[in-house]
Amino acid sequence: MNGRNVLYYIFSVIRVLLYPFALIYGALVWLRNRMYDAKFFTSIQFSVPVITVGNLSTGGTGKTPHVEYLVRLLQYQYQVATMSRGYKRKTQGFLIADEKSNSLRIGDEPMQYHLKFPELVVSVAEERMIGIPALLQRRPDVDVVILDDAYQHRSVKAGLTILITDYSRPFYKDHILPFGSLRESRNAYKRANLIVVSKCPMNITEEQAKEVEKRIAPTEGQQVFFTGIHYASPYDFITGEAVNLTNKHIVLVCGIARPEPLQAFLKGSAANVHTLSYKDHHYFVTPDLEEIKAAYQNWDVADKIIVTTEKDAARLHLHFDKLKDWGITIAVLPIAVTVLLNKGADFDIAVRLYVDKAVAENNEMMYGEQPL
Repeated sequence: MNGRNVLYYIFSVIRVLLYPFALIYGALVWLRNRMYDAKFFTSIQFSVPVITVGNLSTGGTGKTPHVEYLVRLLQYQYQVATMSRGYKRKTQGFLIADEKSNSLRIGDEPMQYHLKFPELVVSVAEERMIGIPALLQRRPDVDVVILDDAYQHRSVKAGLTILITDYSRPFYKDHILPFGSLRESRNAYKRANLIVVSKCPMNITEEQAKEVEKRIAPTEGQQVFFTGIHYASPYDFITGEAVNLTNKHIVLVCGIARPEPLQAFLKGSAANVHTLSYKDHHYFVTPDLEEIKAAYQNWDVADKIIVTTEKDAARLHLHFDKLKDWGITIAVLPIAVTVLLNKGADFDIAVRLYVDKAVAENNEMMYGEQPL
C-alpha cells in the first residue's frame, strides 16, 4: 500500500468514527429547527425588508461577492445596510462602521464592504434579533437590511432568504458535521426563497444546469439561479489607481479558503506566480510582513508586483502606513459574480419585487399612504 492509499485509508477510518457525532449533532439541529417550525422558539419579523444570504456548509461558497451584488443592485434606490457577525473581530456586541473602524473592530468582510461602498451602512452584531433594532434606532433612514451569513439565524424571520451552494460541492452531495461540512441537514434548503449555485463554469450549459436543478429538487415557488465568479480590474492598494498584471512576476499574498482558482487565473496572464498562502481570515503580523517583503526583494526578476485579494486587503489595511512606506506596488484583485444563462434580469426582478413591495408596505404603515 503506497503512501497515498494509506492516507486515504486513515481519512476513511476517521470519517467513519465521526459518523456517530454527526448523528448527535444532526439530531440537536433538527430539534432546534422543529422548535422554530412549531413556534416554540420565536422568530421576529421586522417591518423593514430583510434579506438573508447564507449557506448550509461551513464556508467557501462565495457569500461576500453575492452580498456585494445585492448592494450594487439596491444602493441607488434605497439606503442599504449590511449586518454580519464580524467573524474573528476583537470586539463584541453591536457596532456600526465609521472612520475609526478596522478589521479588528468589525471583521475583515464587513471592513471590505466599508472600504468599497462609502454610502453603505455596515454593521456587526452576533445576535441579529438585537442588532437590527439597534441599527434602526441609530439609522432610521435605512430602507433594507442584508444579513450576511445568517441562514441558520432563525430568530430573525427574513422576508427574502437566499441560499448559496458551491457548484463543485453542492449541499445535496454533502453530509452534516463533523462527518461532512453541512451545518444542518440537506432538507434545510426548503427554507430558501432563492437558491444560487455559485462558482459555476462560465460556459455552463442549460443541460448541465437542469441536471443540477433536478438534484436540488426545488419546492414550489423556489427559484434556482447559477452564478460564476469573474475577476474585476485590479487596483493599487495605496492609490486606488488601475494596475496592469499582464506579464508581471507576481508575489501572491492570500489568506482565503481556496486559493487555487485565483492562482490559476493569475497564471493565465502573468509571467510567473509565487504564492504566500496563509490560513483563511488570517491577520497579518510583523513577521508576516517581513516574509512578504523579503519574498519580493529576494526574487531577482524585473516587472514584479505583490497581488492580494480584497478580503486580505481589508486586514492588511491595519498596516497601511507601513506598507505605503515600502514604496512597492501592491495590487488588489476584486472578484464579482455574474448571473449565468441569461437569468440576470430574472434574479434582479425577484429581489427588487420583494424589496419594492416591502418598502411600500412599510411606508404605508408609517405614513398612511404609498410613496409617490
